[in-house]
Amino acid sequence: MSRRFPLALQVLAGLVLGVVLGLVARSTDAKWLAETLSIIATIFTNLLQVLVLPLVFTAIIVGISSLHGLGGPRTAARLGIKTVVGFASTSLIAVLIGIGVGALLRPGSGITVEATAANIAKVAKKKPGDWLTFLKDLVPENFFAALSEGNVLQVVLLALLIGAAAYALGEKAKPFVAVNQALFDIVQKIVSWVIKLAPIGVLGLLGNAFAQYGTQFVKPLFSLIVAVYLGCAIVLFVVYPILLRFVGGVSPLQFFAKSWNAIQFAFVSRSSGATLPLSRQAAVDLGVPQAYAGFAVPLGTTTKMDGCAAVYPAIATIFIANLFGQQLSVWQYVAIVATAVFGALATAGTTGWFSMLTITLSFSGIDPKIAAAGLAIVISIDPILDMMRTATNVAGQIAIPVVVAGTENLLGTDDGPSGEPELRAA
Repeated sequence: MSRRFPLALQVLAGLVLGVVLGLVARSTDAKWLAETLSIIATIFTNLLQVLVLPLVFTAIIVGISSLHGLGGPRTAARLGIKTVVGFASTSLIAVLIGIGVGALLRPGSGITVEATAANIAKVAKKKPGDWLTFLKDLVPENFFAALSEGNVLQVVLLALLIGAAAYALGEKAKPFVAVNQALFDIVQKIVSWVIKLAPIGVLGLLGNAFAQYGTQFVKPLFSLIVAVYLGCAIVLFVVYPILLRFVGGVSPLQFFAKSWNAIQFAFVSRSSGATLPLSRQAAVDLGVPQAYAGFAVPLGTTTKMDGCAAVYPAIATIFIANLFGQQLSVWQYVAIVATAVFGALATAGTTGWFSMLTITLSFSGIDPKIAAAGLAIVISIDPILDMMRTATNVAGQIAIPVVVAGTENLLGTDDGPSGEPELRAA
């Protein structure tokens, strides 16, 4: 990667050029340009998607097995418990911030919308989230079905079980772990190549969006966009720095210096899974032992989503209620909080926001017809919301392992190699 023109500037250039080309395609009705931008966006997205499952699966197995290097089973269990508690605690803080921002800015107020049949039909094409479906689909029918169907949560469950078994077997499982380590390194190398294509991918993604929607891509739901970005920004730039400084003993400036490439890539790729190598490397660069980083960061990739599972569902539920003239009760707000804290596991992969939002709307007691119509409206601008949500998710996936490692006095205790230098953006 050129030091004279680092990835951050390349991505910015791709973003600006993509917006310009998208608006040109829309204003001149240049179908060939719009189709070209769409093809670029599709190829880049597919490249990211195809790597997510093998990356998460191998990373979790290797990560759990490598916990041997941090001590015995008690140490591993303590780190695991602290990680889960850290994930849940920040989810609680994030959802309260989302409710606070929603109550303060009141997105969607002053607009009257009816739940039309067209809006409801638009949502019917998507699979809604509910607890019974979530529990039923948690265990796959077979190993290969989970992989072929792209069910990230099922793959994570299988990886946790297999990783735990490999950890328990110790020396007997070393050949199996070595194979997974090799596979992880191979996939990580491929991801490092894809990351270098981010400027082109951003050009296609943003260009395609503006070619389809023009300036209306932002304007209709501007209040929702502002609220989501503000809520996520508070979590990202206030909550995490406070935890890092006063709980983990880490400088927030150092945290952002080491993790900014990962946060930036998450913003433009909209995929926590595709950002995993950068997130893991950022945690290691911040002093987290590779053994613990290899366990906590991949686990957080699918279960630690303060943007998608806490801030966004809270604000979007308030937005939909305001939009259709509904008044939320205290108990409905309590339901939103409980869903965010205990429902993070429902946010699997890049489509988790929809499951989480539908579960939140269901538990909040909003009329199903109104919920369906509201979902149809927020879907129309989801890409621009998802960028900030994913950046917040990834920041939390790095921050919590750093904080936990700080409380265990583990920061800077790993003398092993720092990781793949090719994953560094500058």
